[in-house]
Amino acid sequence: MSTSISNTYEDFVKGFHPKSGLDLKFYKQNQMQRRILSFMNSHGHPTYPEFLKALNADPVLYDAFFKHLTINVSQFFRDATQWKTLRETIFPLLLQNKTPLKLWSAGCSSGQEPYSLAMTMMEYFSMAKFSILGTDIDVNVLRQAKEGLYKQNDFASTPPEFLQKYFTSSDKGHQIHDSVKRQVSFQPQNLLTDRFQTGFDFIACRNVVIYFTEEAKEMLYKKFTDSLRPGGILFTGSTEHLFGLNHLGLKPVSSFFYQKQ
Repeated sequence: MSTSISNTYEDFVKGFHPKSGLDLKFYKQNQMQRRILSFMNSHGHPTYPEFLKALNADPVLYDAFFKHLTINVSQFFRDATQWKTLRETIFPLLLQNKTPLKLWSAGCSSGQEPYSLAMTMMEYFSMAKFSILGTDIDVNVLRQAKEGLYKQNDFASTPPEFLQKYFTSSDKGHQIHDSVKRQVSFQPQNLLTDRFQTGFDFIACRNVVIYFTEEAKEMLYKKFTDSLRPGGILFTGSTEHLFGLNHLGLKPVSSFFYQKQ
């Protein structure tokens, strides 16, 4: 790519940061630039400066672009094998030593993952006390998470009995029951720049770091490790093996599950 386009991209990164709080320097440039250009082309914005001006002037365009950048795709009980490991191995391991459990879904999108955690605890560990935090950088998806109304395609991996037991279905979609909503609190958070709470027994961060640079990933996994209590578990996505990060003090206990020493 020519230097002038690269410089223009860097100017866009600088100009977008103050409005969004999203520092695109932490993301792999080639992949992120492709995503930005595809959005610009499909919405008829030919240059970065013109596009930045349009984003500042049009809140609807800005919201659509932010959602496009942060890739909010999720489902209840996504990757069923890993949820089986979670309920048969990981949660029993954590509950041997401690209750209540402090759980965190980082980059939770519109709430499917933290609610899946809550339903798993309610269904299989009904006597255990726990709290669940869901965080995401996109306040719009958090609004949907708090509302708790979902479409049919959110349930491709969901056991039918869970849909019956924990949701009320209508023409509008599937509304999660208040008994589940009460188990989860949501708040906005920038994973790369905000300080984290500590003392977590379990952190799920899955399919969030795909576009991060290696430096940003290492920084984030260090922050997660610091936020876990000794013996706590980090749950990563199915393309996110933690190779070469032994120095953080995490050891694999199962595929995609890492325990703090």
